[in-house]
Amino acid sequence: MTTHKDGVKRDITDMAMGGLAAMFATIFTNPIEVVKTRLQLQGELVSKGKHAVYYKNVPHGLYVIARTEGVIALQSGLPAMLGFQFFLNTFRLGVYRICERRGLITNSDGHTSLVRGALAAGIGGGMGSIAGTPFFLVKTRLQAQASKKIAVGHQHQHSGTWNALTHIFHREGVKGLFRGVGPQIPRGAVGSSSQMISFAYAKEWLKDHNLCKSPLLLSFMGANLGGIVMTLCLNPFDVMATRLSNQPVDAQNRGTLYKGMGDCFIKILKSEGAGAFYKGIEANYMRLGPHTVLLLVCWDQLKILEECIR
Repeated sequence: MTTHKDGVKRDITDMAMGGLAAMFATIFTNPIEVVKTRLQLQGELVSKGKHAVYYKNVPHGLYVIARTEGVIALQSGLPAMLGFQFFLNTFRLGVYRICERRGLITNSDGHTSLVRGALAAGIGGGMGSIAGTPFFLVKTRLQAQASKKIAVGHQHQHSGTWNALTHIFHREGVKGLFRGVGPQIPRGAVGSSSQMISFAYAKEWLKDHNLCKSPLLLSFMGANLGGIVMTLCLNPFDVMATRLSNQPVDAQNRGTLYKGMGDCFIKILKSEGAGAFYKGIEANYMRLGPHTVLLLVCWDQLKILEECIR
């Protein structure tokens, strides 16, 4: 294995840093993810105003879950969410960092190229989404499981992450573990591209105009913009991924509500209207905003630390 500064060992380090930074951020933001999942499942395939509303918004959702199921329920699906974030960002941030370090995403003037930067982030995001799909599937089902009084969506009866993974594998095989991978790929690619490009451009703009010199503050400001842009681009794919992951299956292991991504899109549009694709967007931003800040600030600091060590 080569040991020079741009060798495979360093590439592996770059990928590991992305996964570890994401796991750190997830510990703090998972409760919002629980609420977001339930908001996206609430009123599934029912016209607006014709279904029970258990969760009005994020603060109300947090309160209802804590009061009904206990505070610990706010961390439902945490191990699965940690697994999803690790695999997603190992590839997503890892591929972007490898390309960044080799100068593959910058123009001759040293600034980030929109096309090349988006391509690197998109490829990494798509790869990470595929790798993390089994964990996204499980975290969605575990976070949807609720007390009968406040249950939304189909209720799977899994006792934990490992139980869910083994149950799905034994019943549906490897294919079952990758249920919902269709929208996961554009979800990861679009979300990653929008986040990383807005993050890079914001930092470069602030630096070029001498508005911020602190590396930590630059990361913080860039990550805030990245969270906003990412949420707007990601939410429709996130809703479809959540619905496809949580739907029940028949004896032939086929989804009983949606045949696939296209069918899911059409049914949501017809039954709930275009606004349904932005269900839970407030929760998504309240999760992605802090998550993006914690993730990218931690990631930038790990890169600085790694450079110092070298």
